[in-house]
Amino acid sequence: MNTIKVGFLLLLMTMLFMAVGFALGGQNGMIAAFGLAAVMNFVSYWFSDKIILKMYRARQITESDHRRLYSIVRHVSQKAMIPMPKVYIVPTKAPNAFATGRNTEHAAVAATEGLLEMLDDRELEGVIGHEIAHVVNRDMLIQTIAATLAGAIGILASMARWAVIFGGGRSDERGGNPLALIVAMIVAPIAAMLIQMGISRSREYKADEKGGEITNQYLGLASALKKIHRAPYRINAEQHPETAHLFIANPLSGKGLTALFSTHPPVDERIKRLEDLATRSVYR
Repeated sequence: MNTIKVGFLLLLMTMLFMAVGFALGGQNGMIAAFGLAAVMNFVSYWFSDKIILKMYRARQITESDHRRLYSIVRHVSQKAMIPMPKVYIVPTKAPNAFATGRNTEHAAVAATEGLLEMLDDRELEGVIGHEIAHVVNRDMLIQTIAATLAGAIGILASMARWAVIFGGGRSDERGGNPLALIVAMIVAPIAAMLIQMGISRSREYKADEKGGEITNQYLGLASALKKIHRAPYRINAEQHPETAHLFIANPLSGKGLTALFSTHPPVDERIKRLEDLATRSVYR
């Protein structure tokens, strides 16, 4: 059901994207919107991992650099039966982690210095299990496409705004009507963001479940989430909110309107589900 829901949401976002293009420029606008989406998805698919790792100054490590993290990533990836991802450490005291890469053969797992200091081995294995689950489920690709489409819809909405300003709200045979343009520039970006956040939250629940299945560390992950949530430090993602969905815990402040568009489910709900899954696993 989770997979069906995500597929439906991606289809809905694609249809929204095409509708905005049609409102902006009729059939030609819809074709141009499709081309823009294709280019942005291509770039995201091939280069987003390198961009994100560089953005957070992540440093690739070997086993000799950090034996504990490297060994846990190797152990969990073996249990998940996938090639071992590249391992990175992010230089910040804020506890967090993320996975990136276009597929299981080109994946990377990154943990912050603060996370490594805060968690014990059981909790760290739970976190790495969650990130490896994202790799197994190909969530990086799904969420990158969703984020790219949402960003593209935002670009088209801005174009619609300028079209209304300089076009005076007039329509002709090449474009849509002015009411459609107004809806496109106001409603579409909000709808796209809500859909993107819905996809992100669904994948977080799925990664919690799959990660616990791989490692049997449901309670380890639950304990890690409690510590991360209570930590006094937060990774600096305010300047790059489009990357928030990658992290195991929401790196944004969650204040004001941000809380309405959260990329992550409530921590308490995630912990409750993990505890329920742990109880059920005992009786299997």
